[in-house]
Amino acid sequence: MLTNSLIELDRQHLVHPVSSFRGHEARGVRVLKSAKGAIVRDSEGRELIDGFAGLWCVNTGYGQDSIVEAAARQMRELPYATGYFDIGAEAPIRLASELADRAPGDLNHIYFTLGGSDAVDSTIRYIRYYWHAKGQPNRDQFISIEQGYHGSSTMGAGLTALPAFHDGFGAPYAWQHKISSHYVYRNPVGTDPQAIIEASVAELRAKIAELGEDRVAAFYAEPIQGSGGVLVPPTGWVKAMRDVCAEYGILFVADEVITGFGRTGPIFACLEEDIVPDLMTVAKGLTAGYAPMGAVFMSDSVYETIAQGAGPKAVGHGFTYSAHPVSAAVALEVLRLYEGGLFERGIEAGKRLMAGLEGLRDHPLVGDVRGRGMLAAVELVVDKEKKTPLPAEVQPATRLLDRAWEHGLIVRSFPQGVFGYAPPLCCTDDEIDQIVERTRRVLDVTLDDPEIIAAMR
Repeated sequence: MLTNSLIELDRQHLVHPVSSFRGHEARGVRVLKSAKGAIVRDSEGRELIDGFAGLWCVNTGYGQDSIVEAAARQMRELPYATGYFDIGAEAPIRLASELADRAPGDLNHIYFTLGGSDAVDSTIRYIRYYWHAKGQPNRDQFISIEQGYHGSSTMGAGLTALPAFHDGFGAPYAWQHKISSHYVYRNPVGTDPQAIIEASVAELRAKIAELGEDRVAAFYAEPIQGSGGVLVPPTGWVKAMRDVCAEYGILFVADEVITGFGRTGPIFACLEEDIVPDLMTVAKGLTAGYAPMGAVFMSDSVYETIAQGAGPKAVGHGFTYSAHPVSAAVALEVLRLYEGGLFERGIEAGKRLMAGLEGLRDHPLVGDVRGRGMLAAVELVVDKEKKTPLPAEVQPATRLLDRAWEHGLIVRSFPQGVFGYAPPLCCTDDEIDQIVERTRRVLDVTLDDPEIIAAMR
């Protein structure tokens, strides 16, 4: 009765993010009750392996008592402190210092947000201020990448290049522009890494020329495109794009909301790409999902330009909950756990995950396997040679998610027929093996769907 009551209350009152309102009303909510490590339990007593760490975020795994204790201590001592009026608190001050110490290059200045979307939105505002401070307010054009994701705030959703975040919202805006994704599996120039890099560099240069070299303010890139289907660029692609931006004096923004904090191996993916962005956004793994928090990292030059431009005036951007002391206390403990062994465990688990998923390539429905560390995808097709996607009538986003759930596995199911994986870094070898094995079972069952059979003929 309790579960049924919750489902009905949910239908009547709770608006879910990125959902079909009518579709959700019909399906009803899946109520989660508890979790430990990489295992979650729903209200019906079913145990599932969370192969997606909530929403790419519970990197430490669930039920870490020391994180809960850190939050409780901070709540008892000082549950809130504004960052306005030159006021602060110890936890966010220490966190900013710790993050700056670990960041690439001279990203020494940290602005805290509530999550990833408002971190991206904050970069837009700071970048606009930066160019005004430099006496170049005409630099007001922004470039991002097709199939990229940079949040769902009013301005960030336009940098995002996924139809669901544009349809009905009047996005993107006229000042937001795109170049093609590197998408190796489906790239028009083929799969040769150097050819893909050269094509992207040429397209970025052409876009800059089209908009005007003196008009482009910034370029946004994820080290790995997450919500577009876990699209991994060729080695050297990110650095090549960064180099083009440096050549033209365009600010390069690395969106590490998904890739940060051990998701691909190192604390930040930019480190393995050997680049230093002008600004960097993080969230998700920053607090491992235990409390809301994101951050913008600014280079010394960006910070100093804004500071000099403002002079004695306040820079008019801020949030009530920026640098929240409880979230900061959580993040400090999360960072301690990462460096106490979770980063190393994630690297080993990531090798096992990628090897296991590679073993699925022989399945008739598997067209591509890709990933880095504990961030991976399996792309399904009905014709491997032609790379034909699953038919739309299968409704991959819902059917495959439902089927995985039935087999005790939570993964991301993208509309184009791609399974996304981002397990907690704490996963045991057995849990990683179970993620792979349960995926194979879902693929086997899906192979028997009449629509799939018809499409494969």
